[in-house]
Amino acid sequence: MFTLSQPETMAERNLTYAQALNEALREEMSRDQSLVLLGEDIGKYGGIFTVSRGLFDEFGPERVIDTPISEGAIVGAALGMALTGYRSVIEIMFVDFILVAGDQLFNHVGKARYVSGGQREVPMVVRTQQGSGGGKAAQHSQSLEAFFCHMPGWIVVAPSNAADAKGLLKGAIRNGNPVAFLEHKALYFQKATVPLGDAVLPIGKAKVLRQGRDVTLIAYSKAVELAVAAAERLAKEDIQAEVIDLRTLKPLDLETIVASVTKTNRAVLVHEAHRFCGYGAELAATIQETTFHDLDAPVLRVAALDVPIPFNRSLEKAVLPQVENVIAAVHTSLRGTQ
Repeated sequence: MFTLSQPETMAERNLTYAQALNEALREEMSRDQSLVLLGEDIGKYGGIFTVSRGLFDEFGPERVIDTPISEGAIVGAALGMALTGYRSVIEIMFVDFILVAGDQLFNHVGKARYVSGGQREVPMVVRTQQGSGGGKAAQHSQSLEAFFCHMPGWIVVAPSNAADAKGLLKGAIRNGNPVAFLEHKALYFQKATVPLGDAVLPIGKAKVLRQGRDVTLIAYSKAVELAVAAAERLAKEDIQAEVIDLRTLKPLDLETIVASVTKTNRAVLVHEAHRFCGYGAELAATIQETTFHDLDAPVLRVAALDVPIPFNRSLEKAVLPQVENVIAAVHTSLRGTQ
């Protein structure tokens, strides 16, 4: 089991994203005896990204269940458990593999409450990691948040830092609906200050990371880093960008978005998924429907190119959005009023 650093204060300490998730699982399993974990290599091995490390020894094989390499079986078993009184957190090793369990996830889990007339709920969290970086290639680098967002019945969460990861995972576990909890593989070993104690974060609430007057940058997951870095560089040009971390993609915190866009009159959306039919398309349409008369320029999107993610590191970088792309989009937006 990894050991955590000593608290820097009585209220918080630095943890990696993976350690924060591990702490959330440990605390929730201690709090709720009905909570069970299922997934490939999550037991003795502790998960390929160390998120479940130590939990098998602490809670035993009946609550931390190593499964066969069958995503359909994992989701199907968790659905049956949820319908009979258990809460579950399942781990799908790579988001690319949700398609193997598509029938269970989208035809059954997401619809269970509706088709039962509200008599059955499915308190299930699907933890999975997505995103690019490190040359994982076309079948292990996708960002598939739009799949879950498109399907009624699902809540979709995509934290960008360790503190949010812990608080939102706890909130997701306590929610009575299916939650797709999307982690980014490049974030697992990044550190952030994480509060001690329960620190549950509400589902469906975005966070304004930086105040600005000229343009609103909206991002989630690892793309938040791009938005913040772009805002810092734009500030040197006396362009003040407001940065919003969505944290939850569905339900969407439209109130925070509208308040920002009606102040800055411009919006640039940043995400790592492919641009065409990506989450940014829905977000752009929603912003234009709700703030049309306040906009001084079209809502712009910065996203990955519409090609499979290459294995070659240089090609991978060329496909993925970069800080320079965000800055260029902001300049384009500002020229819309000049």
